[in-house]
Amino acid sequence: MRRMFPVVIALILIVVIAVCAIRMRSDKEDAYGTEVMDLRTYFEAEDGKLAILNQTEKLAEKAILKDGTSYVSYNFAKNHLSDNFYYDWVEQKLLFTDAEGTFEAVPGELTYLKYGEEVGTTAPVCYLEGIELQLSLPYAAMLSGVDYNVNEYRIQLRDSWDPYEAILVTKDTKMRLQGDPQSAILSDAKQGDTLALLETFEEWSRVANDDGIIGYVENKCLGATVSVAPEKPSGEKEYLAPEYGQNALREKVCLGWHAIGGVGGNDTLEEMISTAEGMNVISPTWYSLNDNDGGFRNFASASYVQRAHKYGLEVWGALDDFNYEGETGENIDDTVILSSTTKRAKLVNGIIAAALEVGMDGINLDFEKVGTDCAEHYGQFLKELSVACKKNNLKLSVDNYVPNEGNRQYRLDVQGKVADYVILMGYDEHWHGCGVPGSVASIGFISNGISKALQSVPANKLVNAIPFYTIQWKTDGTSVSDDYLTLVNQSDFLSRIGVEPTWDEMTCQNYVEWSSNDVTYKVWLEDLDSISVKLNVMSANELAGVAAWRLGYGTQDAWTLLAAFKQM
Repeated sequence: MRRMFPVVIALILIVVIAVCAIRMRSDKEDAYGTEVMDLRTYFEAEDGKLAILNQTEKLAEKAILKDGTSYVSYNFAKNHLSDNFYYDWVEQKLLFTDAEGTFEAVPGELTYLKYGEEVGTTAPVCYLEGIELQLSLPYAAMLSGVDYNVNEYRIQLRDSWDPYEAILVTKDTKMRLQGDPQSAILSDAKQGDTLALLETFEEWSRVANDDGIIGYVENKCLGATVSVAPEKPSGEKEYLAPEYGQNALREKVCLGWHAIGGVGGNDTLEEMISTAEGMNVISPTWYSLNDNDGGFRNFASASYVQRAHKYGLEVWGALDDFNYEGETGENIDDTVILSSTTKRAKLVNGIIAAALEVGMDGINLDFEKVGTDCAEHYGQFLKELSVACKKNNLKLSVDNYVPNEGNRQYRLDVQGKVADYVILMGYDEHWHGCGVPGSVASIGFISNGISKALQSVPANKLVNAIPFYTIQWKTDGTSVSDDYLTLVNQSDFLSRIGVEPTWDEMTCQNYVEWSSNDVTYKVWLEDLDSISVKLNVMSANELAGVAAWRLGYGTQDAWTLLAAFKQM
């Protein structure tokens, strides 16, 4: 028996070790949860509604599955697919305008128009569900250039094929809802798979697979990071968005506005251009909206255009939304006009016909009363006018206030794409009647305006307009009044008051101030010095040109400076 005792002890130890090993293995296996999460729950899908993912980001809105076709809301399409979608709620037309023309669809119909030609569809391009417009995802994705795929619970969108950082799976494992071994399983991660790497932690990494599932995988099952380029969809698309070009001058723009208050003003052409050395574009203020149906007043003259051409000038007739209203007191409402597809078409067709009738080279759009409620309509108008100008070989330039948070409705983002030139009205920092004495166009105001505009408009389209005038401010107690002062009469003015200007570094302008009979006068001068500084800033930003308000206000020396800038 004593001889057997060591053997028994050894056997007992073997059994104990085996039991412990089995228990350890069982405990280890028990440490990993086996619950598989239902993907319907994960994607928060509902009957007839699918989750929408923008690449790997799950969005709040759902898509509707109707008769086998996926639909997204108009607001979703406009915000996530393309801002080019536009719906006229009164005439019930869905429009999409690109560089060549307009796609037009009516809710519920199995056809749409592409540049006026009818195209058939197997499902409605759009339909109204109550007061909400739903767009066919195949149609919306085609026009916006977005790729998508659909499975049982979700739609995944992709509009970028830039390479992204991924990580290689080196061992079969599970993707879990959280970075916890007991967390629910979302998907298998097989050896050799690549997963988009979103975040890396000490023991886990947050990743996304090709099915749009985002979860966590243990780092011990992952290897090296790699760069992955998404595969573009195969086959030719039904629609390829045309490129916007630029109908540009062969040199920098040097534009002067010719203020014309009636047909008799056309006779002053030669007088106005006599000192305008280097000017290559003249913009007569010929057209002004005069009703709320898309009509406008017209002072245009074919003879004027012919004479201007002989002097080497292009003619870009200006269309405004304020002169007729200011003269007559009649209310002209941009929103009423531009929110109607029919009225926009009347205005676009009318101004194009007027331009062609007199042989103009371009249109200068000078809308200064666009309200915040008109932003979408104004953007659509710009697109439609751009297409019409392009088809008729007319240059389109658009005048704008210096950009700030209060005038974003002028849609510089749209102008930067569709206009040939975007003109900043680099003045009215302080304006006639504002009641606060100050510079009309300080260098800080100009520099900041150019910098902001360049965020939306390429430099080869951006023109800065400078004032050939300033304001004399008169403060009498608490009362502030003002008078315009042009470059032409500025020299006589300074001689008359007998006050020597001093250079103001803050505004980069010569400044004069004096008092008489308890009344204080202040003038921030526009002169050759201030204009030179502005032109230097414009040159440093490689702008496409310069404009001046207005002909008749500037001296020959001032125009010489502008001519020199044109050659830079």
